[in-house]
Amino acid sequence: MSETLKDKAIRFAEQQHLMYGDVILKRRVAKAEGEDVSLFTTEDEMELFENESESSWFAEKLRGIKEEWVTADSLDTLQQMICNCRKCQLWEGRNKFVFGTGNPNADVVVIGEAPGADEDRLGEPFVGAAGKLLTKILEAINFSRDDVYICNILKSRPPGNRRPEPSEVEACIPYLYKQLELIKPRFILAVGLTAAKALLGTNKAMKDLRGNLHNWHGIPMIITYHPAALLRNPQWKRPTWEDVQLLRKLYDESKEQKS
Repeated sequence: MSETLKDKAIRFAEQQHLMYGDVILKRRVAKAEGEDVSLFTTEDEMELFENESESSWFAEKLRGIKEEWVTADSLDTLQQMICNCRKCQLWEGRNKFVFGTGNPNADVVVIGEAPGADEDRLGEPFVGAAGKLLTKILEAINFSRDDVYICNILKSRPPGNRRPEPSEVEACIPYLYKQLELIKPRFILAVGLTAAKALLGTNKAMKDLRGNLHNWHGIPMIITYHPAALLRNPQWKRPTWEDVQLLRKLYDESKEQKS
């Protein structure tokens, strides 16, 4: 019997109890099987997420890299240092290095898979049809593109928009880690299975990853479908809407706790 969203919520609560004892996060996860599924917690758990995100994880991850870009103290400086990267073969067909765009101090970072043809031509992520849909999704939960920061796992386009090779992800993802270290987001929205797998190091299916709150090294992360997948599979729009509503709810609750 497949695991229901209610089962996932219960399992998540049990995992959090094992990690944090009796500290539980006050939030409503979703509606499942006609019932309201709630996890009742205190605001202390969000602080635990935030405190962990301030740990040495990024420093540990980047420590072994003996390259100048690791010392960058701003996104602009980082972009200038890495824009001519040749660490994988994708540079050979690259028109423009697609670094990222948006608010350098964003509370929310949206992470996708890789640039497409439009992105490769313009040098900006999510500017094609999928990008227009992403903009609409963000606006539906009261975020503009200027409110968030948008980037990808890869900075160069794979030929024919194929899925990134593991070696390409391995070569490029340290740049993403450095971006996140500089931005210090309070939430991550990972769109698409490639982004989710690269960040979590998992082989799970999207159905097992979405609908849950993930703790990515202290940063709360929501996983949902890639906008390009929604254009091909409109039946996934409803679960995506549920996921981004959860993101907005958690974001609003975190703001209330800070005020």
